[in-house]
Formats: sequence, structure tokens, C-alpha cells
Amino acid sequence: MLALQDKVALITGASSGIGAATALRFARAGARVLLTGRRQAALTALVQAIRAGGGEAIAVAGDIRDEALARQLVEVAVGEYGGLDIAFNNAGSTGSACALPELALADWDEVLASNLGSAFLGAKYQLPALLARGGGALLFTGSFVGHTAGLPGMAAYAAAKAGLVGMVQVLAAEYGAQGIRVNALLPGGTDTPMGRAATSAPGAREFVEGLHALKRLAQPEEIAEAALFLASPAASFITGSAMLVDGGVSICRS
Repeated sequence: MLALQDKVALITGASSGIGAATALRFARAGARVLLTGRRQAALTALVQAIRAGGGEAIAVAGDIRDEALARQLVEVAVGEYGGLDIAFNNAGSTGSACALPELALADWDEVLASNLGSAFLGAKYQLPALLARGGGALLFTGSFVGHTAGLPGMAAYAAAKAGLVGMVQVLAAEYGAQGIRVNALLPGGTDTPMGRAATSAPGAREFVEGLHALKRLAQPEEIAEAALFLASPAASFITGSAMLVDGGVSICRS
């Protein structure tokens, strides 16, 4: 049997990068997937690719900072697929890199809303749906930034991702007895559109690759495999964790 056979999975930030790779991987593992992101055209293409491979997928475009979207996504999962078993709150943004005194309050608020506020809104509506199924897996994309490393110019991003791990721990403690596992996935540098934008300066990519023990960036498909593990029965005794999938960037000093 496939790892996620007949499971219903919601994935945010699915337009590209880790979210898109995870959508394809979950579908191949047997899940029916509900996708969201800001770019309708990219979501439509992804749904078509999943269906062409024999999978089931639907998409709802929108802004994950919008509470109405968080509610709508769960309603669609229940209405179209009968419920929700897995939610992967993956969407987020790094914001502008600058020293904290130069960071505008509006920019600080936007980064926290994109990374932490959206995770709160997602969980707020996803948890009751998971409880209605008798349990499930609730996942969030964090980062090694704010957990094992502080990168200059990323105070807002680090604060948001550190807060996310704290929320994961509380939710794991609150809902473990009811069959819900809650975990954070902490990628290292990954070859995504967002990652490429952050390393666009000459030599920047090579520098970031060198920070990792593996001396390279991850491919989105490698992070998707880790997400599949945490969502699947293979991780049945894992909850409240912040699982590093970071190519050794947290421990590398060479």
C-alpha cells in the first residue's frame, strides 16, 4: 500500500519550490491533495501534472495571511474530499535583508504575518478537521535560521521561524492524546525561486553552498521526501519535533 493511500492533504505555498515538489510527492504516495498559493496559473499547471500522473488534486488560489482563505481551504477539503488528514503549512517569505534598525515596522509585520500568522490561521481551522477524522499530521516549514543559526539581516524571519517551533511544541502537547502529530520541518538552503532570489548576487550561491557540510543546496524533492516521512505512518511516534533537513549547515564550521 502507498504511504498516504486515501489520505487528504492540504499544502500551502504550493505554487513552486518545496510546496510544489511536496504536492507531487504526496500525490504519488496516494494522497488526494488540495493546493493553495498566490499564482493561479502555476497551481493549475501543477494540478494538471498531478492528474496526468493518475493522482487527484484541486487548487484554490489566495493569500495565506487571509483568515477567510484558511477557513475556505478546510471547507473545500471537507466538501470535495470528505475531510482532512494532513496539513502542510509551508508558505512563507524571507522579507528584505537589512539591519534591524533599518527595518520598517510594516516589513516586520509582513514577515511575521507570512510565516507565523499564516501558520496560526492554518492550524486554527485545520485542527478541528483533523480531530473530526480521529487524528492526523500537522506540519509546518520552519528554518535552521532562528533555530541553530542567526544570519545577519534576517531578524524578522528568524523571530517568526523560532516562534513557529514554539507553537509546534505547544500544539503537539495539546493534541497528542487526540491522535494529532505536530512537527516542524527545518530545511537548509534549497534551490527554489525564493532561494535563488536570495542568492542572486555574484558569488552568493557558492558562499551559501559552502556553509553546508554537503557543500551544496537541497533540491526541493529532497525536502519533499522529509515532509512525506513526517506525514506518513513511518513517523507515528514523532511529534513536537523540529526536524533538521539542512545538509549539515547547522553543524558545519569548515
